[in-house]
Amino acid sequence: NPFYRSPDACSCNDCPSACDGPPPTPPTPPKPWLICGIDGYYFTMICVFAGFCVLFCNLDKPLASDDELGLVEKWGLFLENCLQSAFRKWGKVCATHPFVILFAGIVIVGVCGYGLRYMTITTDPVELWSAPTSQARLRKDYYDQHFGPFYRTEQLIIQAPRSKTSFYYPYTSSTDKSDQQNITFGPILDKAILHEILSLQLEIEKIVTKHGNETIGLNDICLKPLAPFNNNCTVLSVLNYFQNDHRTIDMTAMTDGGFFLQDDYHDHLMACTSGAASIDDATKLHLSCLGTFGGPVFPWVALGGYNGTKYLEATAAVITFPVVNYYNDSKKLDRALAWEKEFLSFMKQYVLRNGTNLTVAFSAERSIEDEINRESGADVMTIIASYLIMFAYVAIALGRFGSCGFAGTMVDCQLAVGLSGVLIVLCSVVMSLGIFSYAGVPLTLIIVEVIPFLALAVGVDNIFILVQHYQRYGWRPHETPENRLGRVLGEVAPSMFMSSISETVAFFLGGLSTMPAVRTFSMMAGLAIFCDFLLQITCFVAILALDSKRQNANRFDCVCCIKVQDKEPTENDGILYRLVKNYCAPGILSRCFRPIAVCLFVGFACFSGAVLHKVEIGLDQSLSMPEDSYVLNYFDGINNYLSVGAPVYFVVKEGQNYTNPDEANQICGGTGCNNNSLIEQIARMSKMPNYALPIAYPASSWLDDYYDWLKPQSSCCRYSTTNATETFCNATVVSDACTPCRSAEESAQSSRPSPEEFIKFLLWYLNDNPEMKCAKGGHAAYGSSVKMVSEGNTSQVGATSFMAFHTVTKTSKDFIGCLRHANEIADQISMNTTAEVFPYSIFYVFYEQYLTIVHDTIFNLGVSLAAIFLVVFLLLGFDLLSAIIVVGTILMILLDMFGAMYLWSIPLNAVSLVNLVMAVGISVEFCAHVARAFAMSQRRTRVARAEEALAEMGSSVLSGITLTKFVGIAILAFSKSQIFKVFYFRMYLCVVLLGASHGLIFLPVLLSYI
Repeated sequence: NPFYRSPDACSCNDCPSACDGPPPTPPTPPKPWLICGIDGYYFTMICVFAGFCVLFCNLDKPLASDDELGLVEKWGLFLENCLQSAFRKWGKVCATHPFVILFAGIVIVGVCGYGLRYMTITTDPVELWSAPTSQARLRKDYYDQHFGPFYRTEQLIIQAPRSKTSFYYPYTSSTDKSDQQNITFGPILDKAILHEILSLQLEIEKIVTKHGNETIGLNDICLKPLAPFNNNCTVLSVLNYFQNDHRTIDMTAMTDGGFFLQDDYHDHLMACTSGAASIDDATKLHLSCLGTFGGPVFPWVALGGYNGTKYLEATAAVITFPVVNYYNDSKKLDRALAWEKEFLSFMKQYVLRNGTNLTVAFSAERSIEDEINRESGADVMTIIASYLIMFAYVAIALGRFGSCGFAGTMVDCQLAVGLSGVLIVLCSVVMSLGIFSYAGVPLTLIIVEVIPFLALAVGVDNIFILVQHYQRYGWRPHETPENRLGRVLGEVAPSMFMSSISETVAFFLGGLSTMPAVRTFSMMAGLAIFCDFLLQITCFVAILALDSKRQNANRFDCVCCIKVQDKEPTENDGILYRLVKNYCAPGILSRCFRPIAVCLFVGFACFSGAVLHKVEIGLDQSLSMPEDSYVLNYFDGINNYLSVGAPVYFVVKEGQNYTNPDEANQICGGTGCNNNSLIEQIARMSKMPNYALPIAYPASSWLDDYYDWLKPQSSCCRYSTTNATETFCNATVVSDACTPCRSAEESAQSSRPSPEEFIKFLLWYLNDNPEMKCAKGGHAAYGSSVKMVSEGNTSQVGATSFMAFHTVTKTSKDFIGCLRHANEIADQISMNTTAEVFPYSIFYVFYEQYLTIVHDTIFNLGVSLAAIFLVVFLLLGFDLLSAIIVVGTILMILLDMFGAMYLWSIPLNAVSLVNLVMAVGISVEFCAHVARAFAMSQRRTRVARAEEALAEMGSSVLSGITLTKFVGIAILAFSKSQIFKVFYFRMYLCVVLLGASHGLIFLPVLLSYI
């Protein structure tokens, strides 16, 4: 009857015929987007490229510049003149009073740098990648506060490569061949191997370590679900089917006549893998399948490397030691960390033992963080070498060597200027980190590793432009050194100001990101670049003024006390400048090369657009590990042998009234429950065939087990009355005074207890330990799954959780898919329940970022580009076209970065997003200076203006940022860290190659046409 459902009706979970409608079918996977049989993205980009080529061919010749100045151009010229005048005057002040400027700069840097005293570095992945207000973070906090933090996991994945598959023939008295079975047992279930695994397990349980003044063992930190009644540690192991006892493994049972072996460990394993919660295995051994801790060990948790449900054919054993985690209790957590450290030390020695038949992959809760820290420490020398080589290059390359003799070379050398420029870059980083340390903002390893690279790229570029402009343009008649330096600063500082302010504003707006690591990086990077600019137009100008006086006095560089007599002034433009001016610029802007260059760059941009959606999302866990890490073997074990993923808890928040049968039916999965209840929907999803849904097994239900526990025929719920006081009688209590909680008549009239009975009996249920006579006691399985809330003298059910298991998660795509689908299931369940339902698993907080990573990437890069456009538009004298060209070129660089990420297998994640945000800043350096030089040029044609801009700025950009970065990046290729090779060496190399090629080839060519 569709309008009435009997309270005693069979549930959909138990009786498929009682389900509403046919069983669910997996959704049809989306069809690929094809146009004329070609991938739609490729087809679209091919059309775009063809259309561009047609339009481009119709450009007959470059447009001539217009001599007429409109109102906007006049405003722009006025702004440019104001900037030049202001910087010219400021440069003269710095050159006139260099020691005062340097002293003031040192004081300010010192005050800011003193903040590093309060510096803290966070390595907690939760704090790095999950915002405190994110959904997954809030759910994690809710779960931790109500049910306690998810336990820490110490796990072994064990194989026996020298053991072989065996066959067992269970005893039967029948002579009928159909009754005779041939059972396959995997190599890991050989008796000798089981003994060896148990010996290893017992050794681990005996591990102790010193922590302070106390000795810590596994028993002090492990999970004990039945404490204080049972103080045995939870050990999820196939050996717990034998209660971790060698003698139990060897037990046998003979037939009644004593002539034949009837039952042994094979029969017990067959029984326990079929019913892990069995109190009696129904063999002549009469052994329990429950572990020593009082709970079941499910075969899909303890075994691996089998197909379907053929648990006995397992090729691997999995041993898990759950350790209690603590919420905001660092002292207790330190005890667990100390034991884990000793555990890892023991396992590293064990795998080196001779004579063992086991191959063991192992991991502790602290393993990943330990290995990341070890990896960072191992690469410190690589990073330092990279920066030292870049510093040395900058210091040498800034010199002008036109004299043949040693004395002349020492005068022309500007090693002190180069070192001072590098020191100023480092001071800007110190100022930024110090200011944020004053504010209590913790630093991250990404900030420490990336910001110096970014600041060096931006700062060195500006230093090269300033110094080389000063070297190329000599003295004017009757010009003092102070006036000369002021004039040079007035000519180049507006370009430096434009690029620095563009990057600063872009990075500060990137601080709007919800991802903590990206937000902190953007804010600190923006402040570092701004501080760098301020120090360059103050302290570096003062240093340049002092160095000019030294050169005019013919004194040695760095050793100013040595003076050379009668040295002729050196006039040398430099090899790189002459090469760019006389060969590169004319060649790039030649009539033949320009159309080829445009087509090549636009063609690769179209290709990048076509594969944009194919860039993988996520971060493979193995990439974060050193190449020699033991954790890599553990990851391989997970991928190859584990049959189930992490537990997932469907949490029902406060507000669900379980004493009301209608609301209870929204949750439970037994007789009388709704067909769309929480348990029913999870069960259906776990049984959906041939579809990669996140649920591997149906959820365990405290509510259904509670109803079974209440049934009078179970003999679980009984009580005695003494002096009007009701006392709970455990099933093991033998007394005539104990009566059933609900009589058979009450149970027949209503299968559900009254509201008062529900709460009273529930409290007994949650404290009842499972026993031989009653395996349904809820203390072990559900003691922490139901949160009771006291309201005066009464209690109510608060938040509750229902545990299921995810499918095996091997890749980032699997983790993300599990999270996404679990959210969808919970949302569907919430539509049919009074209270909100949400899923929680330990990895959600790390992978939630990938659900919005595309949106975050578009937002961060879009905001940065918008800021750059606005600043460039204003500081280029309201030149709308030039601003569009600069931003368009940077956008092409970013698009090509995605194409390179696809070709070089670099996934999109928080680390690569930080690098993409950094790429925006570095791209400004490649493009803005050339664009401004083009706008300021007085040549008559666009080709001539582009050639002059490339000659004047191209050599500085090439020597300042491109070659500097190449030198440093080359060292990163020798890093032992996989994450450094992928996300730093590969991405940095792509940034420099694409930035240099677009800024020094594509941009000048484009400017010559538009």
